[in-house]
Amino acid sequence: MKILFVIVAVVLILHGLIHLMGTVTYMRLGTVQGMAYKTTLLDGRWDLGENGIRSYGALWAVAAIGFILAAIAMLFGWSWWKPTLAAVAAFSLALTALDWKAASVGAILNIAILAWLAVAPGLIE
Repeated sequence: MKILFVIVAVVLILHGLIHLMGTVTYMRLGTVQGMAYKTTLLDGRWDLGENGIRSYGALWAVAAIGFILAAIAMLFGWSWWKPTLAAVAAFSLALTALDWKAASVGAILNIAILAWLAVAPGLIE
């Protein structure tokens, strides 16, 4: 089970790092293949403008940090990893749902994380 524990932690870290793609794109820090800069969410229904989308991009960095911290806490056996992971997965789900076309895979992974925490949180310990 220890190897599964490490694999899950690595997946969480990678999921966090992938969030930085949203930060780079929405904050116009660079370009990411497959992601186009835009100022709208909800399939074009909600225009945040340039400042709003930059703030949205910054929130993606917050989610990235949250996933990485939760994974590190998990590896070190710190008790706060589960509530932190649940909170960051729910937060990330909200972010990804707002731009479903670009982030549907991330949204599905967030749902899987939340389901795992709700149904079988001790499965890999």
